[in-house]
Amino acid sequence: MLKFKDIELSDSEWIKPILAESGFNGSEYSFSSNFIWRKVYNTQVCKYKDFYIAKSGKDECSFVFPAGKGDYKDLINKLKEYCEPKGKPLVIHMVNKDNLKILQELFGDEIEVGTNRDDYDYVYNMTDLTTLRGKKYSSKRNHINRFIENNWSFEPITEENIEECIEMNKKWCKQNDCYDDESKREEACAVSQAFKHYFDLNMEGGLLRVDDEVVAFTIGDPLNEDTYLIHIEKALSDYQGAYPTINKEFALYAAQDYKYINREDDAGSEGLRKAKLSYKPAFLLEKYWVKFI
Repeated sequence: MLKFKDIELSDSEWIKPILAESGFNGSEYSFSSNFIWRKVYNTQVCKYKDFYIAKSGKDECSFVFPAGKGDYKDLINKLKEYCEPKGKPLVIHMVNKDNLKILQELFGDEIEVGTNRDDYDYVYNMTDLTTLRGKKYSSKRNHINRFIENNWSFEPITEENIEECIEMNKKWCKQNDCYDDESKREEACAVSQAFKHYFDLNMEGGLLRVDDEVVAFTIGDPLNEDTYLIHIEKALSDYQGAYPTINKEFALYAAQDYKYINREDDAGSEGLRKAKLSYKPAFLLEKYWVKFI
């Protein structure tokens, strides 16, 4: 029987090599992301042979498509075996098109397939976000030009300035009524964990100052050999153009060695969807759920 446990920092030693070998582009295949969101999703993990299996503790039989190499039919049968005494059907989420084909070939009419647009990741060409060339980005350049009229600067997040970012995030939460909105409360929990374990996770970050005040920050890390992942991005509403400026400056700082930048999903937020589409993604990474019937 598979045995699951709460995810811990020390699990990175065996999880990261499996994720690296899989090379999946989905944001859910980031150890840092799995870890900083663990309190929201009650994330539990298990190693089976050469596979990494993650699930939400909120739903005993709901799993992310496992990363790793090996016999997927054997793995799925083990997951079915795990779910059988619980009286619940096995459901696998975050299945990309290639992995969906694998499951369809192996299990045919034993599965039911669906999709949720809210889960799709926004993936951009790195050069688009670092240059903002062309007519399609003219409004972004205009906003940046407005921002750089300020006495501004960009700097990496370090031990010397991380506390200022934490204080800025508190101000952002007040501006955006974080604690009156469940999704924002959950995100605030993840942001808090990202700051608390920033150096343990070897994350990278950048901030913007106007005069001496931190007015924007972002945090990310590499997802795989060709994709850089942005976990968090915040800017105070007082400064027009702060968002496109931190977006561009951090991409220039951290992501120039990568082909793509993954800026995660929009969680069904109309505002986030509009904002992420405005940066003209190279593609949306479609994800499916598969229910075994």
